[in-house]
Amino acid sequence: MARKTGSHSEITGPRVRAAAQSLIARHGYAAVSMRQIAREVGVQAGALYLYTSDKQSLLFDLMRVHMEELLDAVAEVDLDGNPAEALDRFARFHITFHLDRAEAVFISYMELRNLTPENFAHIAQQRGSYEALLEGILKRGHRSGQFALPDTKLATMALIAMLTGLTTWFRDGGRLDRKEVERIYLALVHQTVTSGEIPSDIAAVRAVS
Repeated sequence: MARKTGSHSEITGPRVRAAAQSLIARHGYAAVSMRQIAREVGVQAGALYLYTSDKQSLLFDLMRVHMEELLDAVAEVDLDGNPAEALDRFARFHITFHLDRAEAVFISYMELRNLTPENFAHIAQQRGSYEALLEGILKRGHRSGQFALPDTKLATMALIAMLTGLTTWFRDGGRLDRKEVERIYLALVHQTVTSGEIPSDIAAVRAVS
């Protein structure tokens, strides 16, 4: 991003991105103008161009940074070893990471259609790298006989969609807290991929009326 000397971009840049993320998540990319973002930040519209060349670049930056943070964070998770245990760790990570970033997640999925082809290709590559981690676990589990899956690619997409969907409805303070929702979803994940028993610590989920 361009910077003018003395513009304090290390402060205003993050504020621009935060304002853009909030507005786009609430109203949609097409309905949000640079003028609205500037008003939210408290600067003149022209000042935004010190930090981003245009609205498309700002959208791409939001999505790219989100995916970079996701890939950096999942790199710290042990996804080797027993496939069932690795799947459990992946699912727990995915839930925790995404629930804390509901706005970024919403934009990353709903605004893909508004990216230019070049920007879309970059985000798709990042997403493919993440999805490959889960599919690798599923393939190992299928080969070992732990998982019963007719198509690991399809199962990967289904599981990620299910786990990510939590961000569209979960709210802290609701009927179920995060830990309870996480345990229920982990049970659903294992039921989806196995033909045998669910691990006892995950199966111990109270009945939900």
